[in-house]
Amino acid sequence: MAIVFFSLWCVGEAGRMNGSFLVWEGGWPLVLMTLAIATASWLPVVSIGFTVVLLVGQLTHVVPVMESNHWAIYIGSFFALAFILWSGSRRVRWIAAGINVAAAAVMAFLMLSWRYSDGVGWYQPMYYGDMPMLRAYGWQLFALLLLIAAGCAAVGLLLAQYEERGRLFRAKELAQRSLLEAEVNLVVEQERTRISRDLHDVLAHSLAVIAAQADGTRYLSKDQPTSVVNALETISKAARHALVDAQRVIEGIGDDGTASPQPQLSDIPALIDGMQRGSLKINSGESGKAVKLSSGQEVAVFRIVQECLTNALKHGGRGTDVRLHFDWSGPGLTLHVASAMVSPEPDVHGDSARPV
Repeated sequence: MAIVFFSLWCVGEAGRMNGSFLVWEGGWPLVLMTLAIATASWLPVVSIGFTVVLLVGQLTHVVPVMESNHWAIYIGSFFALAFILWSGSRRVRWIAAGINVAAAAVMAFLMLSWRYSDGVGWYQPMYYGDMPMLRAYGWQLFALLLLIAAGCAAVGLLLAQYEERGRLFRAKELAQRSLLEAEVNLVVEQERTRISRDLHDVLAHSLAVIAAQADGTRYLSKDQPTSVVNALETISKAARHALVDAQRVIEGIGDDGTASPQPQLSDIPALIDGMQRGSLKINSGESGKAVKLSSGQEVAVFRIVQECLTNALKHGGRGTDVRLHFDWSGPGLTLHVASAMVSPEPDVHGDSARPV
């Protein structure tokens, strides 16, 4: 815009420049107003400063005053105002608007005063000083300049509103896309959770049955050949390991592909405390010297204790007495869990875990 403004004035006033831009009276005002337009979008305060410099320079006779052929160079200040209102902050907009109103008043004075432009050739000069001239034509010229400034300001505000509307529209589209993606992710996550739960139930039941049947057959078939007993033991161990590994895969892998922390033996005291707050009376004990277990075995122990305590609370209710004992005297760990049943005739049932 600044280049167009400067170029059009140079073309329009080429005949009065006499081949040299520097000898033309409107040269410096044109340069200052061109700079004001050029810096309006990215340095609004500097842009306002160029307008102030022009007016102060003309008031002090440092810069040539306007004549009838180039007084409209002043409109460059209003063009700069449009760009400031388009891209500036709220505070800068108010400052620029106020300074341009004051600048319009100074422009009207410079154009009418006999000390400066003396009516710029198209107002009838008066020879009684500035006051009669200002009373006769001051409000007219000031209103004309304000009307031009208001038109430029309206264009700048409309461009700012259009740009703001575009940003809001894009933000709305982004929010709608994000909401749609969130809904899709929620549906996928719910379906994934359901499939994981069903898969866990199927695998847990099937692998538990395989392990139980293999152990039962092995214990009841002492007279079977050694190869058969070894095969049954291998089947039982493989089923138990597969059950633990499947549970770790299904429950431990998050959406980002990283494994979440798995429970360990050190988490069992916190589990017991939590269940005691749920009104279970747990008497926990330990015997023997603890040995190192694998991570899969620690997960299995934690899940067994968790399941036993949950069943005790589920079937026995609040206030149920539970005895939990960790026996390390064997080659591994043996869990003993027993709870009292709440019934008309007190009875005792217990769950016992085989050595890990």
